[in-house]
Amino acid sequence: MATTWDADEAKLSLTSGGRVAHGGSRAAKPVGPANSAGPRGRRRLGPGPAIPFGLQIGPVLLVLTWVVGSALGWIDPRILSAPWTVVEAFVRLIEQGRLQDNFVTSATRALLGLGIGLLIGTILAVIAGLSRIGEALIDGPVQIKRAIPTLALIPLLILWFGIGESMKVTTIALAVIVPIYIHTHNALRSIDSRYVELAETLRMSQKDFILQVVLPGALPGFLLGLRFAVTLCWVSLVVVEQINATSGLGYMIDLARNYGQTDVILVGLVVYVLLGLVSDGLVRLLERRVLSWRRTLAN
Repeated sequence: MATTWDADEAKLSLTSGGRVAHGGSRAAKPVGPANSAGPRGRRRLGPGPAIPFGLQIGPVLLVLTWVVGSALGWIDPRILSAPWTVVEAFVRLIEQGRLQDNFVTSATRALLGLGIGLLIGTILAVIAGLSRIGEALIDGPVQIKRAIPTLALIPLLILWFGIGESMKVTTIALAVIVPIYIHTHNALRSIDSRYVELAETLRMSQKDFILQVVLPGALPGFLLGLRFAVTLCWVSLVVVEQINATSGLGYMIDLARNYGQTDVILVGLVVYVLLGLVSDGLVRLLERRVLSWRRTLAN
């Protein structure tokens, strides 16, 4: 026997509020896009698409504020030189060759300290991350070092290494080691245990396990630590170059302070800012290229 529908139950009546009533006694349901479950009705909760040149908007606004304030006389040139005065000092230092010489000296110190710190920090993180004995021996001293500001060690480093290049490079390396170790070690310990079990099932050798599982898994943490390390590298360089130095950007800034040359000080600071932004941008570019397989909130 075929199923039949009662006329009253099948009857549909549109109400004035845009609702459909099924048989009078049934609850009315709204119709329209508000009740749609399709992808077009889904609300996006992420930050949205990237803004072209979004990272440059803040610095540009800061420079524009500086230009406008100096042009209108709101900023005392004895406190902060005008941008055009800084540009003139920049050109003058280049013509004299002082800026190039000090830049090469500072870059050499920074890259040497950064390279040593990256190597030591990565090795310590791998040993502590893959071995309980290594963690017992390494993690405690690194945490103690993290609690002690690197700049507070400068008097002790001067006693040990003197005031030459060894002290400066060692200070930078000590500042770099901690963020590299912390983030790489945390990334190693955060690797999914299922990957370890899979490697054991496939009977991977220790070398293959490190190359194919450990290092790729720790790479996001390492790159995050690298961004912090690069920043600390330049911060430490500014300080050590103002301690009995005879060359470098920090020495140039300290010498300008003695003579009250605000424009030269700002030239050195602008160079430090450019170095920091360029190095951070290079690390970000490396991160996007190496970790292009990840789908995160950022992309």
